[in-house]
Amino acid sequence: MHPVSTRHRIRLVGAGIATSLSPALHEHEAAALGLTDYRYDLLDVAAEGIPVDRSGDTLRQAVAAGCTGLNVTHPCKQVVVDSLDELSDNARLLGAVNAVVVRDGRLIGHNTDHSGFLAALRRGLPDATLGRVVLAGAGGAGSAVAYALAAAGVTDLRVADLDPARAADVCTRLVAAFPQTRVTAIPLGAIEANLERCDGVVNASPIGMVGHPGTPFDTDALHPGLWVADIVYRPLRTELVAAASALGCAVLDGGQMLVAQAADTFALLIGVTPDPDRMRRHLGELLADQCAPTVLEESR
Repeated sequence: MHPVSTRHRIRLVGAGIATSLSPALHEHEAAALGLTDYRYDLLDVAAEGIPVDRSGDTLRQAVAAGCTGLNVTHPCKQVVVDSLDELSDNARLLGAVNAVVVRDGRLIGHNTDHSGFLAALRRGLPDATLGRVVLAGAGGAGSAVAYALAAAGVTDLRVADLDPARAADVCTRLVAAFPQTRVTAIPLGAIEANLERCDGVVNASPIGMVGHPGTPFDTDALHPGLWVADIVYRPLRTELVAAASALGCAVLDGGQMLVAQAADTFALLIGVTPDPDRMRRHLGELLADQCAPTVLEESR
């Protein structure tokens, strides 16, 4: 039996999101669930000439115009935090929001990036050794991935970012929440040396997507004993994933995190549980139809 149809108007707020797959992914699942009055639109702050530091005002204006829920992506995830009425425990801990529930006019920030990566890790790399892990990137998505890695049981997490202060902030937040995990900020240039004795590495930076080609570190530092995860999903086979695969490393591409966080977000904003397997199949179809790699958004 299909759920009762109600009106849903969701918007994704971010920059450089014109080629986002989220509208197609969400609307396809809504149709499959029998939600006949569902629409998912984009609000690109860069295209609209809206300063990123006004992102919070933009969310409120969208709600005033009839928006019933919001997704937030790069570079607005951390900027909007102080503009919301309430934060979930996870969003407060991470200092980043990627989903906003609208309830009685109040905007409540949540973070499903962490649960999305955790689900992807458990599904895609169920046998991964979670001892020492290096994380490249400590932005909105990177902080969520750090949380997920600690929650998964990583005992020694080393965080690197172009902005050392941002890496240090993530470490401070994690130490308070996961005292059993050793969390250390390392220089970006020290990743290669740290990989020598680590079990896994995650790229949570935008490096690897179109417009930001390359790898977040020298892939000569990879070795067959490592598992390698990348949250970039377009292209799925980033230069990092390709290099790791060639060495025989176990790899996790960004598509799995995208679907897992999208499913969690859908349930949060709509109140209806989606079918992640169906969404995963649909993502595969979308990527097959649009082979040309484009801009990464939700997974940054």
